Amino acid sequence: MASLINIGMSGLNASQGALATVGNNIANANTSGYSRQQIVQGTAASQQVGGVFIGTGTTLADVRRVYNAYLDAQLQTTTSLNGDAQAYLDQIGSVDKLLSDSSTGVSAALSSFFTALQTSAAAPGNTSSRQLLLTSAQTLSNRFNSISSQLNQQNEGINSQLDTLTSLVNQHTATLASLNKQIAQATTAGNTPNDLLDARNETVRSLNELVGVTVQEHDNVYDVTLGTGQSLVQGSTSNTISAVPGKVDKSQFTIQINYPQSTSDVTSVISGGKIGGLLRYREDVLAPAMNDLGRTAMVVADAINTQLGQGLDANGEFGSSLFNNINSAQAISQRSLASSSNNVNSGNLDVSITDSGALTTYDYQVTFSSDNDYTVKRSDGTSMGSFKLDQKPAAVIDGFTMTLNGGDLSKGDTFKVSPTRNGASAIGVQMTDSSQLAFAAPLVASVGSSNTGTGAVSTPSLSAALDIYGGAALGLKQSQIESAMPVRIAFDEAVNGTQGYRVLNEKGDEIGTGTIVPGQGNKVTINVPVTNADGTKTQIAFDTTFSGSPGKGDSFDIKFNKDAKADNTNANLLLDLQTKATVGVTAGGGGVSMTGAYTQLVSSVGGKASQAKVDATANTAALSYAKEVRNSVSQVNLDEEASNLVKFQQYYTASSQIIKAAQETFTTLINSL
Repeated sequence: MASLINIGMSGLNASQGALATVGNNIANANTSGYSRQQIVQGTAASQQVGGVFIGTGTTLADVRRVYNAYLDAQLQTTTSLNGDAQAYLDQIGSVDKLLSDSSTGVSAALSSFFTALQTSAAAPGNTSSRQLLLTSAQTLSNRFNSISSQLNQQNEGINSQLDTLTSLVNQHTATLASLNKQIAQATTAGNTPNDLLDARNETVRSLNELVGVTVQEHDNVYDVTLGTGQSLVQGSTSNTISAVPGKVDKSQFTIQINYPQSTSDVTSVISGGKIGGLLRYREDVLAPAMNDLGRTAMVVADAINTQLGQGLDANGEFGSSLFNNINSAQAISQRSLASSSNNVNSGNLDVSITDSGALTTYDYQVTFSSDNDYTVKRSDGTSMGSFKLDQKPAAVIDGFTMTLNGGDLSKGDTFKVSPTRNGASAIGVQMTDSSQLAFAAPLVASVGSSNTGTGAVSTPSLSAALDIYGGAALGLKQSQIESAMPVRIAFDEAVNGTQGYRVLNEKGDEIGTGTIVPGQGNKVTINVPVTNADGTKTQIAFDTTFSGSPGKGDSFDIKFNKDAKADNTNANLLLDLQTKATVGVTAGGGGVSMTGAYTQLVSSVGGKASQAKVDATANTAALSYAKEVRNSVSQVNLDEEASNLVKFQQYYTASSQIIKAAQETFTTLINSL
């Protein structure tokens, strides 16, 4: 009777364990990362009775966790990729709208500026149209400033997110180390801590949402590493990571891993998760967009200022700058950042723009091999060569030059040079008097009244662009030019296919000679002596083109433009800048217009935003599929558990009947005695 009771009791115990397991599954049906559990029963040892073996019941051998390591690894990988894609998409969406929207982008403001310029060119003497142009210029510069400010705010937002996310990573890695320790202790005692194993896998999944990690399992312990093997968790020990200002560019946080005795920058090896997505977005989109926008703003300011410097304003003076000087002392000092590891006595580099049209959207790493020798590497990997700091003239690299601003350089000193990064935030309108807008050409040409040939002359233009940032062009004033003008070009008779000419000053003295080929366009340069205010001598050179066939004795007069208020020659040249290739111009030509450059920026960001949407959709689908496949194996099925609940209730009832039968049999036996 005792053996029959024991068999019944073993069945009761097994059924009770099964019911508890089913109940636990049902209770955790919505618990994230929970893997359903199943009992494993075994047959108890049999007893030999006579010549046969009679069973003694059942045993509860194990409570097994239904888990597939391969499917879980897929889920971890897709979680990392999806976190990266979603973080990237969240950032790029706002910038795409900011740049492309007509109410926030530059295109509409730039178009309005040139529309106002066209109105002013049509009526150069109209004060209202001139004032409207100043207002449009202010609107344009404000638009550049606003976009730059928002891009900088996004950069600061990324820094803040990196700081928060690294703190969360540290919480998860500490939890992993603790779980490793608990699991190791439990398994050493011969147990299988299913709940701890689930908690560890869920912690790894949560970690992959933040940053992509690699997991290596040994002896029931997880070792977790970053991109190229940097250890985050090793057994029961974890290392922290931190978001800290960059060693060179402190406006961009980098990620460092903190070991007990050292730290290491791991920014370049991180991928996956939200942190990876933010870093990828900053490198692929945000930094290039800030450089590209800054380059366009600098070209707008420099090209318009330079052209204004070639004309006369309504007061008969050479033109003044409409926009700020792109080479102000403040601007050139902010284009270079010294590494924090440089010699403490090292100075910084002043970066001056020599050709705004040749600027690129890249950053540059400058590394000194001595106190005078340095190499330059562009951020696209291109080596720009080796140079000397004291070479004369200074080396021009993609439209800029560098000079040392104080201090002493040492071997190994490095600098990050960003020629265009602050261009959009620095642009501003400095002109306040619309009469200073130089719409007129400084010189005009007229045809002699007694000419007999078919010769014609174009409007003269200054041979070399005058330095608008140095004040009035060459220090020349109207009175000085008038004293040197007019100049007469008198033609001799054509001989053997060429025709000579003489340049005469107002007194009729010859100050130059030259020849043309009759019947075709001939660009010539005329040099005219000028007396400066301090009595020193200089000269003004201008270009003009003679066409047709001048007759013998024909003449053309070049005069100072006294009617500057009514002339729009230089205004029309300013209008040409709307379509002229002024951005990204190389030695071989090429380049695009200001409008074209901004359009390319919008298209580039828009294309990346579109691709980001596709990537995010694909990764979301992949993650959903990975979850579905993993859940098909490990997730609790309530219908199945309800069926098991009924089944094990019946097992429990049947086992109790065995005990009842044993009791009744025992009672009958006792009573019979």
